[in-house]
Amino acid sequence: MAVYSEDLIGNHPGLGNLRRLIERVAASAVRTVLIYGETGTGKGLVARMIHRHSARAAEQFMDINCAAIPASLLESELFGHEKGAFTGAVERKVGLIEAANRGTVFLDEIREMDLTLQTKLLTLLDTQSFRRVGAVKPTTVDVRFIATTNKILLTEVNNGTFREDLYYRLQVVALNIPALRERGPDILSLAQHFIDKFSRIHGRKVTGMSPAVRNIFLAYDWPGNVRELENLIERILILEDDEEILPEHLPDRIHRKVRGDKYQGEAVSAFQIDGGFHDLTAAYQKRLIEAALLQTGGNLQNCASLLRLSRHALRHQMSKLGFPR
Repeated sequence: MAVYSEDLIGNHPGLGNLRRLIERVAASAVRTVLIYGETGTGKGLVARMIHRHSARAAEQFMDINCAAIPASLLESELFGHEKGAFTGAVERKVGLIEAANRGTVFLDEIREMDLTLQTKLLTLLDTQSFRRVGAVKPTTVDVRFIATTNKILLTEVNNGTFREDLYYRLQVVALNIPALRERGPDILSLAQHFIDKFSRIHGRKVTGMSPAVRNIFLAYDWPGNVRELENLIERILILEDDEEILPEHLPDRIHRKVRGDKYQGEAVSAFQIDGGFHDLTAAYQKRLIEAALLQTGGNLQNCASLLRLSRHALRHQMSKLGFPR
């Protein structure tokens, strides 16, 4: 089944590649997918696209935000529990993973999962079985796991907050969603899409954006990505009466940021030096590699190409800088 353009709006080359990968992954039997992207780029949308275009589409898509459920409750929510397993467990509870059998489990912001649960998840990925809290016999499931993160998981591995073996287990297929600020004209296409969408929802007749607004949208860096743009357009259509979006409809923070970038030009901003030259250089190199890994979804060959290094040189630098092997 084709992945149509209305799923991912825009013509950025990264989106074309992403559409192809979604189609390939959805049609495959792969059980783990990792999606990289900043907050608000649409990681949940991509996860749902994979599910919707897969043979699992008729089954459950279970959306689990690992950051929203307290760690003390997450194990029971994911794996369920037996009656009497702990105080208050008055009956058996089927966990969210078991409820999604033959479907897809979406683990949003998986880096927030604690190490104990990471161990149980790794066992489940390896064996396709788990034990409910308090159970003796394992339960077998057939589930595809799609996990997301807005951070470099290799850094979390290096910090000891994420299991290295789980990282490599999830990294079988990794997708990367480009940030909105990298997508150029796509910003205007998305803005018009949201104008049309919210005009229908709220009964408005807004035709588009003034030329000045279009220029501002292209100059702004959109730290909240597509989600920020969508929320902004809806707010304007609810509160303003004009038939197009005008500069005065935009919040001051956007005007201040765009003006600041304009007047800063190519000047090098001042910074505080705190440390020796070699330490500062190493820290910058590490941040540069982390950024390239995020942009390429953790693919070392693509990361090396982006940095214009050989794969061997990249591995050597990562080893020197303390990245896990």
